[in-house]
Formats: sequence, C-alpha cells, structure tokens
Amino acid sequence: MLTADDLIASYRAGVFPMSEGRDDPDLHLVDPHFRGVFPLEGFKVPRRLARTVRHDPYEVRVDTVFAQTVQACAAPTPDRPDTWINPAIETLYAELFARGVAHSVECWLGERLVGGLYGVALDGAFFGESMFSRATDASKIALVHLVARLKAGGYRLLDTQFQTPHLETLGAVEITRAEYRRRLADALAVQGDFYRMAPQVPGDEVLHAISQRS
Repeated sequence: MLTADDLIASYRAGVFPMSEGRDDPDLHLVDPHFRGVFPLEGFKVPRRLARTVRHDPYEVRVDTVFAQTVQACAAPTPDRPDTWINPAIETLYAELFARGVAHSVECWLGERLVGGLYGVALDGAFFGESMFSRATDASKIALVHLVARLKAGGYRLLDTQFQTPHLETLGAVEITRAEYRRRLADALAVQGDFYRMAPQVPGDEVLHAISQRS
C-alpha cells in the first residue's frame, strides 16, 4: 500500500501514481518517456483568455475546498466517463493537503464551485494532477492564476505529467525523460512559496505577475 511518504518520495524521483480506473483499487507508479510541462518563464496567455481573466468572471480561491476539488476532478463527464482518480488517491492527497504539500486553485460563481485544479508542491516544483470545468473557461482561469502564483513564489517547474491536445493549446510542451529529470533536480534545489501571492488576487494583477521576468 502506497503511503503519503512514498508518494512524496515518488514525486522527488520523477514518477507519479495513477490507477487504471475509478473502480481499480490499485495504484501504479508511472515514469513516461516523455513528459508534459508548462514553461513558467515566457508563459503566454491567449488574448481572448487574457480579456476574460481581466474581467474576473469568477472568484478564484486557494485551498478552501481541496477535497471537493479532487472529487470534482474525479467525477465522470460525457467526454471522460471514467477517471484514474480512485478512492485511494483521494485519501492520499487529502493527507498531503493536511501536511501543506497539496493545494487547490478554485473558481467560484457565487457559492458554486465551477472549476479548478489541484496538485502537489515540493520545493520549487509543482506537480499538476487534474483540473475540471463546469463553466466557460473556469479551468483555464484556474491555470492562469496558478502560473502567476508559482512565478510569484519562485517556482521553477510546473509538471503536467502527459502532454494532451488540450494542454498544448494552453502552452504546454513535451520534453524527454532526461530533460525532465534535469529540470526537476533544478526545481528541487530551490524553495518555492505557494502563499507569497495573496489568496485572492484580481485578474489584472495575475496577468501582470505572469508578464514579469524572474
């Protein structure tokens, strides 16, 4: 049985857990030949999305309903009837959140959670796990806020695990395992601060933070 300590050690070694499906009780450690990452320096927000971010259509909160965010990511959708997030993963990441290692970025419309993402922060690396959207551009806005927060906090790596066509449209790139390990070692050598940026920041300040060079 994988423990929370095992999970942290796995991330530091460059591998991550997945299950075969929601009903699969087992976890498997994955070490792909190619890895998806978002470049933090030079991250480009498409013009239309930037306008949306600037208008603040949602209230973006951090770490207020972590478990609910994970559950929303695990929920089936018409495009994805099954998920790799099983109950064991939910339990493990809840423990990481209790330790202050896992985080969620959430988009709220009134009192309704309409989008967000969650992941794991270790030193200067952030390992994005999953995102969901129940309203227009909600997951994309959460991602933009995450990138701004990571840049402000001195992070060097935003890992997306696998490259997908959707992530590619948002600026993700694919690198080799060897290059990923090099970037991971570089990121683990520095100390990021996830809370250096305030919990709630207006969209124009978020875009400004992304445009700044480190």
